[in-house]
Amino acid sequence: MAQLKIQQHRSTIGCKPNQRDTVRSLGLKRIGDVVVKEDRPEIRGMVHTVRHLVTVEEVN
Repeated sequence: MAQLKIQQHRSTIGCKPNQRDTVRSLGLKRIGDVVVKEDRPEIRGMVHTVRHLVTVEEVN
């Protein structure tokens, strides 16, 4: 199964609380953090919620 490499590139300061919680639940704590998650609909939805704060890249 494909995986997604998610990197936080913007701060959550000034964001809505649900966006802050979504970034934390993805496993990101600070700018520059990178996590690799399985490509599932739940993760895609979370990434869509915070798409302005993160960059996403597909990893095989």
